[in-house]
Amino acid sequence: MQKNKVYNWQLNRDMSYVYEEARPEKQFAAVFDINKCIACQTCTMACKQTWTTGKGQEYMFWNNVETKPYGFYPLAWDAKMLDLMGMQKWDGDKYAGKTIFEAAPKGNITQGYMPEELDYAYPNAGEDEPYGEGIKQGDYITMPHRIWHFYLPRICNHCTYPACLAACPRKAIYKRKEDGIVLIDQKRCRGYRECVRACPYKKSFFNKITRVSEKCIGCYPIIEGGEQNQCVKVCIGRIRLGGWLSAPDKADPSNPIDYLVHVKKVALPLYPQLGLEPNIYYIPPVHVKAPYMKQMFGPNVDKAIDAYKDAHKDETLLGVLTLFGCAEKRIKRYEVDKEMVIAYDSEGKEIVKVPLKDPVFIRPFHDKTLNVYRHNIT
Repeated sequence: MQKNKVYNWQLNRDMSYVYEEARPEKQFAAVFDINKCIACQTCTMACKQTWTTGKGQEYMFWNNVETKPYGFYPLAWDAKMLDLMGMQKWDGDKYAGKTIFEAAPKGNITQGYMPEELDYAYPNAGEDEPYGEGIKQGDYITMPHRIWHFYLPRICNHCTYPACLAACPRKAIYKRKEDGIVLIDQKRCRGYRECVRACPYKKSFFNKITRVSEKCIGCYPIIEGGEQNQCVKVCIGRIRLGGWLSAPDKADPSNPIDYLVHVKKVALPLYPQLGLEPNIYYIPPVHVKAPYMKQMFGPNVDKAIDAYKDAHKDETLLGVLTLFGCAEKRIKRYEVDKEMVIAYDSEGKEIVKVPLKDPVFIRPFHDKTLNVYRHNIT
């Protein structure tokens, strides 16, 4: 099949893709702050209870949380993909290697593999397993940690250049023009599972009862009403922020997602070298060694972590980070004013107002009115 040249800003170069570049009017996106994820799986269960309770969906987790470096769902999905791709490299912030489209074997649209049935049997594989040697006498905490693990929450990336869409021989997969959400037309799908093989993130699933493929729908019935996704709303760690992402040359600093991704560049895509231009972004963990992080999030990890660690010095960044988990509505615009961050919806209505710093009240040790003494006065 003939391939077109399209621009991938995450790779800072043109790349090969089956279809012409066609960006949506606005792009569904989200930012996940990995530093705050505790793997409580509340997001996983909320997604499961909302969308995948039917027959044939038992093993489907459109949202899941993995423990890195030893956790995967399906089993070893990223290790297998990296092994298939072989050694690749970056030239500064420009990707000098091959994408999955450019590395495709003859006769295939993408480089990929079909998971085995048992690969889906262990959704909690590697949970809480750390990397590193055992703790020795006299050890103390250093940054990055010598012994570490972290949690990686994942949903479909609703990519700008979806591999599932490119590989589908039935053209049953499409990307919505109005919001960039990637969906499967199940009336057209014939269950060939080329989408499952092609997606490097393995977020397309096959239903053995209905004999068609299914995937995360971006909670589009909910966001069409102006609300955040289910997984964003229920997150007790307040690690998620959903919104709309602009193209880099049209970035709006007053849009919180644009600010985190394009302006401050503190949020990075997952495995950008694969070439799909994914639209779920991550604030990398500050305690993990750089080589692992660079393989996962690209060459600008150090800069992103430094910016995040200095957020207490940056009122604007602090304000945007404070908005995580503060509103059930999707935030279109924000402003920082007088130590408060204010969020607005797409109609310009105020959604929420949050202080940049929690107020501190110090009560007297002895309360004369009640004639009691307090041990906790702050």
